[in-house]
Amino acid sequence: MRIRGVKPFASAVGLLLGLLCAVEAAKVNKHKPWIETTYHGIVTENEDKVLLDPPLIALDKDAPLRYAGEICGFRIHGQNVPFEAVVLDKSTGEGVIRAKDKLDCELQKEHTFTIQAYDCGEGPDGGNMKKSHKATVHIQVNDVNEYSPVFKEKSYKATVIEGKKYDSILKVEAVDADCSFQFSQICSYEIVTPDVPFTVDKDGNVKNTEKLNYSKERMYKLTVTAYDCGKNRASEDVLVKINIKPTCKPSWQGFNKRIEYEPGTGSLALFPSMHLETCEEPITSIQASIMLETNHIGKGCDRDTYSEKSLHKLCGASTGTVELLPAPSNSANWTVGLPTDNGHDSDQVFEFNGTQAIKVPEGVVSTTLKEPFTISVWMRHGPGSREKETILCNSDKTEMNRHHYSLYVHNCRLVLLLRQEPTESENYKPAEFHWKLDQVCDKEWHHYVLNIEFPAVTLFVDGASFEPFLVTEDYPLHASKIETQLTIGACWQGGSARMTQYFRGNLAGLMIRSGKLENKKVIDCLYTCKEGLDVQLPEEAASAVKVEFNPNQSSLSLEGDDIESFEKVMQHISYLNSRQFPTPGIRHLRVTTTVKCFNEETCISVPDSEGYVMVLQPEEPKISLSGIDHFARGAAEFESTEGVTLFPELRIVSTITREVEVEAETEAEGEDDPTVQETVVSEEIMHNLDTCEVTVVGDDLNGDHESLEVDLAQIQQRTLEMSSSNVGMVITGVNTMANYEQVLHLIRYRNWHTEALFDRKFKLVCSELNGRYISNEFKVEVNVIHTANPMDHANNAMVQPQFINQVQHASVDLSGHNLANTHQASVVPSAATIVIVVCVSFLVFMIILGVFRIRAAHQSTMRDQENGKENEMDWDDSALTITVNPMETYEDQHSSEEEGDEEEEESEDGEEEDDITSAESDSSEDEGGEQEDQQGSSRQQQLEWDDSTLNY
Repeated sequence: MRIRGVKPFASAVGLLLGLLCAVEAAKVNKHKPWIETTYHGIVTENEDKVLLDPPLIALDKDAPLRYAGEICGFRIHGQNVPFEAVVLDKSTGEGVIRAKDKLDCELQKEHTFTIQAYDCGEGPDGGNMKKSHKATVHIQVNDVNEYSPVFKEKSYKATVIEGKKYDSILKVEAVDADCSFQFSQICSYEIVTPDVPFTVDKDGNVKNTEKLNYSKERMYKLTVTAYDCGKNRASEDVLVKINIKPTCKPSWQGFNKRIEYEPGTGSLALFPSMHLETCEEPITSIQASIMLETNHIGKGCDRDTYSEKSLHKLCGASTGTVELLPAPSNSANWTVGLPTDNGHDSDQVFEFNGTQAIKVPEGVVSTTLKEPFTISVWMRHGPGSREKETILCNSDKTEMNRHHYSLYVHNCRLVLLLRQEPTESENYKPAEFHWKLDQVCDKEWHHYVLNIEFPAVTLFVDGASFEPFLVTEDYPLHASKIETQLTIGACWQGGSARMTQYFRGNLAGLMIRSGKLENKKVIDCLYTCKEGLDVQLPEEAASAVKVEFNPNQSSLSLEGDDIESFEKVMQHISYLNSRQFPTPGIRHLRVTTTVKCFNEETCISVPDSEGYVMVLQPEEPKISLSGIDHFARGAAEFESTEGVTLFPELRIVSTITREVEVEAETEAEGEDDPTVQETVVSEEIMHNLDTCEVTVVGDDLNGDHESLEVDLAQIQQRTLEMSSSNVGMVITGVNTMANYEQVLHLIRYRNWHTEALFDRKFKLVCSELNGRYISNEFKVEVNVIHTANPMDHANNAMVQPQFINQVQHASVDLSGHNLANTHQASVVPSAATIVIVVCVSFLVFMIILGVFRIRAAHQSTMRDQENGKENEMDWDDSALTITVNPMETYEDQHSSEEEGDEEEEESEDGEEEDDITSAESDSSEDEGGEQEDQQGSSRQQQLEWDDSTLNY
């Protein structure tokens, strides 16, 4: 039977679909693939699998379009790169890097190259293929313990004096050719020869376990072996010969050369079993000095490594302090180009090699010379130079080369230039202040503070005050409208537009504080060390021995005439470090001793004793940020004065992981002794934070219609500070994690022009001790819900419920969205996806219209099919209780036209609702037939409910 009107209708539908598809094809592959900017990988020798962090995944905003949204490959750039990148899944963009050939750590420990992802283009031929940016890949080759230790010498010899116990008679040393620290390090030495009065420590120091007797044995022969940290034994043992001499030599006995200090354990006795061997010489007095050398650590010793601005606050300084050499950040980026110490264990310092200088942006410093101000800086400089070396300079920006004020070094002199402003009277006034100091050129760190209250200037060096030895006077500057330029490391010459008088040395903590002078209490606090020597004098020795400390407690001197009391005081000298996370490493110790005898001609000489305190690596805290990282809000909330809270449920937790020894009881027979095992324990700890930075991911903030805001009163109440820019917001100040949590809960994002906004992404990072410990990057994505007509939500049944989905301990609020993918990095539907949905909806609508015509021509056939479907779809509902709206029967019989209109609306809501609409339209078309009436009656009887209790 021929169906009228179907062919023209199909042609129209095909033409329309062709046009829509042509429009869609023109828009495919609009985006480049995206990958991370940096990857770090680890691969083991002789293996090809590379473990990457983060994993190699390329994303493409053209997804889920085929080809355009798929990743076809990764391309590695670099010469002789022994790696290849392979795509594992085109649709997800997941890939892997593996080695082409076997790698040798001894030949090359690290590999660096770049990688680039490219999509599949617009079709199978790869046309219009797009590439991502180039990302840097750093791969470290892990070592395999291939080599055994080898001793540097074929044999060792030493001579000792009888009757003495030595801290170290000699030192054997083995080396290992493996490339890694673990397998190349020698972890232990062992004396193979049995029953000898000697022992060897893990550093290879051989010492006697008892006093030796020349008459009993004149020479000992020992065989010593070595083990690396991979437990490989030396390929050949070494022979050690120790000769015994009968003479006595005075010295300190019981002095351990290596003393390990575990952070957080309080004070540690340095010489608990120390005593002085005098070879029975009568002694009248003893003098000793103990030096703790910490010049190689940070700025001279272990100090707090908070930012200099935070340290000023902790020490009680008032507001007005400006940090001129801050750690590089988004809000303070003028120090980015300066070389630093590349570490955060101690203070971060900036290096100046005579060619580098930086300009301080306008508005950072607003110091006027009419009010008192303070300049403070840490400096390490030397040797001296005949040329001026500028630390800080404020000069004319253009036209002329006048220096308004500057601080510089010249011939081991520290000089402050301070010119009068033009508005002042035309009189001679002090303009240059000179201090001749050894500290300026001794290549050591020193703390300088200049209190300036014109015309008086006071200098403090390491807490001690110094008056200038020379003051030069000068007239005021001539009046001009030239702006000034503040520079560090050199002086700007505005007339010739170049830098001059470059500084050579190291600077840190350069500060200017205007409005008030720094008091002595604050200066001492800034300079004070957090580590040093300490002594708890025993009562019986307190009066017999005189003890004196230097100001920073890095050395002490002892003087007494009783050897027994003197030794007791030495045994109570301890090392103390009050930092929660001290700087690991070596602190050298030196004990210098002078003795006096009854007979000056035969007085003994005690050699210096040297050793070191090894401060072990502290248990580093892991700062974790967690909370809701994905949520959606209505556009009206973004545009309101309150805005949208970015971190409503943020949690900041810090934990440390340590290995502890536990005793496990064994139940097996014959095993009575407990076995010592190690287990890993994580525990939460409390410490301070000093910075939290919120950064915009993607385009910078547009100040015309969006901003990040926070209640400044709440920040000031917690003695914190806030700075913001178009890239985000930085909150600084030393405070508890709980206070930082409360402040971060208050940060709001506002956007009063949301028409073209679909999402915004932000990143939060917090740190402690000026960046020494950094948290994870907590990323938050907020989506904007655009509502076409507010009246559409009058019916609550039409509003989708809000829900929160937990993903890896991070709550994801997707209110108002029906997302198929709940991955954290979910993507807002692109324009291409919207076009597809519209096409499908329109196609369904056209098909429904065609079904109406077909059903009108073949009513009887459709009834038979409907009966067959009803029979097939019958189910056993005897155990079901189904509640039906009592008005449903009436609506089924009298709303054919209304359902037709509603179907047109509902067809736009999605494919799932399209199926329901088609079923309803079938029922509507067949309502006029007798058989359909019978079916409707049958359904009504099956779905009938008990309405006896209803009141109509």
